[in-house]
Amino acid sequence: MVKPLAIIDLIAILPFYLPLFWPNLIFTRSFRLFRIFRLFKIGRYSTTVKLFGQVIKSKQEEIVIALFIGLVLLVTSASLIYFAENEAQPDNFPHIPAAMWWGIITLTTIGYGDVYPVTPLGRFLGAIVALIGVGIFALPAGIVASGFTEEIEKKRASNQNKKSIICPHCGQKIDE
Repeated sequence: MVKPLAIIDLIAILPFYLPLFWPNLIFTRSFRLFRIFRLFKIGRYSTTVKLFGQVIKSKQEEIVIALFIGLVLLVTSASLIYFAENEAQPDNFPHIPAAMWWGIITLTTIGYGDVYPVTPLGRFLGAIVALIGVGIFALPAGIVASGFTEEIEKKRASNQNKKSIICPHCGQKIDE
């Protein structure tokens, strides 16, 4: 059976060998990008990377829900700002997908300043969306942090169970 990491290794070394057979292939440079995927092999040797993978796997449902909430907030904020700002700035907010750029920049609190609301209602919506954006990005961080805490507690509990001796007759723990 071919392992995915072996395929990544093969693709990563292909750019070195392909010019030997076809010297004028320019697109082989793009294969060099696959060398980055070799970083996934670090997970085999690093307990922290393994722990992070376990946390993401165990909290996958909560993270997906948080991302879905963020997507709903993005579409809602873009729709609201479109209706608030379209008449005042038809060039900046011509349709809802264009307003989504403003929504992404405001929810992430980057604030490039290329597109911004000028009406009082638009500015009020912008302030509310920016405040919500701070909270919506703290939510996945909290989920991952609680996942780390849970996984570390599981490891501590399993280490304590390994240290204690269990009586073969009654099944009770015997502390040393």
